[in-house]
Amino acid sequence: MLPSKTSVTDRSWRAGTAPGALPLLGHVPALWRRPLEFLASLPAHGDLVEVRLGPARAYLAAHPELVRHVLLNPRLFDKGGVFDKARQLLGNSLSVSRGEEHRFQRRLIQPAFHPTRIAAYTTAVAADTRTVTDAWRAGETRDIGDAMHSLLMRVAARTLFSTGLDEATVEEARQCLRTVSHGIYKRTVAPLGIMEKLPTPANRAYDHANARLRQIVADMIAVRRRSDEDHGDLLSTLLRAEHPETGQKLDDGQLLDQVVTFLVAGSETTASTLAFVFHLMGRLPEVEKRVHAEVDAALGGRTPVHEDLPALPYIRNVITETLRLYPPSWMAMRVAAEDVELGGRKVPAGTMILYSPYALHHNPDLFPDPEIFDADRWAGERAAQVPRGALLPFGAGSHKCIGDVLALTETALIVATVAARWRLRPEPGSALRPEPKATLEPGPLPMVLERR
Repeated sequence: MLPSKTSVTDRSWRAGTAPGALPLLGHVPALWRRPLEFLASLPAHGDLVEVRLGPARAYLAAHPELVRHVLLNPRLFDKGGVFDKARQLLGNSLSVSRGEEHRFQRRLIQPAFHPTRIAAYTTAVAADTRTVTDAWRAGETRDIGDAMHSLLMRVAARTLFSTGLDEATVEEARQCLRTVSHGIYKRTVAPLGIMEKLPTPANRAYDHANARLRQIVADMIAVRRRSDEDHGDLLSTLLRAEHPETGQKLDDGQLLDQVVTFLVAGSETTASTLAFVFHLMGRLPEVEKRVHAEVDAALGGRTPVHEDLPALPYIRNVITETLRLYPPSWMAMRVAAEDVELGGRKVPAGTMILYSPYALHHNPDLFPDPEIFDADRWAGERAAQVPRGALLPFGAGSHKCIGDVLALTETALIVATVAARWRLRPEPGSALRPEPKATLEPGPLPMVLERR
């Protein structure tokens, strides 16, 4: 086990080079064909590992303290590259903005995620889950990934808009979001930007979906602007948000970017996490048994509310362990803004610095038996022994996901609501094949529904 606290300046770092680079292509084929396995193999070669992306030299920060150093120093290690592609969907929102603009947005938006606000946003999460699962029938088979994405789009829409989006519009927005999300990923892994300029059917579908999704959100903002009523939802909070020093508010363009971002983050990543949770419970009877026992004892058959969360510690640990095994953000990057020293190496300005939560979470030096699902890693003294920065599902520093607590709260409430009434069994012959795209997705996961 690595020590829990290590300064980046008071130790000797192991520098290495990833094996298997091909002439001209470098490690690009490995990242294309088997990205998760390739990334998980790199910490064995050093704390900072050189990777070749075609002719370009990049480095993977493989030690948690080096990753923290990168993420906690945004002036030295800037966002860039792939984040520019995401602007096609997310505009200049909090997730892609930089420097002073990011600091301004963060200070303005942070109060919207105060614990009291999160409790208000999530009052209807369990009720929405009950409504959706009431349509389930025992014995039928559903793709749990698709089912959770549909549910989370409904939850995200209510969290953002409270009222105003009918079922048909929510479903239209969901389909648009899937099209755009996958299109952004394709554009990210094709950095030259040639194919996205061609008038192909896929590009036309992408452009239409992006425009329509943003129009749906713009219409909701326009309607809400005409009313001073506080609906208790995220949009109302954002409309009233003021910078604590200047009093400046978000204009309509800034609101549009933020709301689209929260719609993406509030549905895509949380839906995937839930699908992984239910698959693991279906494969691991002892885990499912403990979840059911905790739900039954805490709820006694009623629908959970925010105040029940402290009575559901095992569910929280199951979610945390799922995020360790299958982090939504499986790889990310920064760019050295100037010549820097990192892990004992001189890194020139403009060099790409990679970091992979997936590689960290599957490192046996950080997590013994990393491929084994063990929710008790996160209980009591064992949790305290996890090295600092080893678990990184939501990032770190000033760019850490602002909605992490909201996402965890929604996930726990949905798991408890479903587990109180249902068992989900993987369809015989099915297998989990995680798909590393813009986020780590579960792929098709057909599950058979059983009433408890």
